[in-house]
Amino acid sequence: MRMVVGLGNPGPEYVWSRHNAGWLLIDSFVRRLGLDVPRMKFGGAFWRAETPDGVKMVFLKPFTYMNLSGKSVVEAARYFDIPPSDVLVFFDDAALPFGKLRYRTTGSAGGQKGMASILGALGTLDVPRMRIGIGAPPLCVDLQDWVLGKFPKEQRELWPEIESIAWDCLLKWAGDGAVDGFTTRICDGG
Repeated sequence: MRMVVGLGNPGPEYVWSRHNAGWLLIDSFVRRLGLDVPRMKFGGAFWRAETPDGVKMVFLKPFTYMNLSGKSVVEAARYFDIPPSDVLVFFDDAALPFGKLRYRTTGSAGGQKGMASILGALGTLDVPRMRIGIGAPPLCVDLQDWVLGKFPKEQRELWPEIESIAWDCLLKWAGDGAVDGFTTRICDGG
């Protein structure tokens, strides 16, 4: 079994915020698989499913707020006996331009506090992750305000392309795992 985690924050004020990019992708994956209402457990919402190729998966949206995501992830991973190498985390990254996706199997959190929480809770840097570029804030905008701000309309219109690329990467990872080094850019930044 493998687990896919999308990072974000609960509450209607965060629905289309940049910081909820991971949650937006989980919502997309759940729709693609035709899954219904999630179960509430592990401090979040989760779904059990199989990919079209029959790989058993757990999808998780921690409700712990971004900085405490590790608590939810480690609880689910222990319950299902999923090793850190079989946990794929999707999260926003202001160091990447909007529309750029980058996959890695190991490394630091790169300043992303939700990923830092997960790495700390799982006790390893060897946790696969897909960073979703949201672009850097303009010079006059604080990083926290930027990530909690909403995607503008032009970027929301490009979001289905990001969903499709992330879905293809997820299926590849769930299948043979040969995704290391995957990087793509879908647009010019909107």
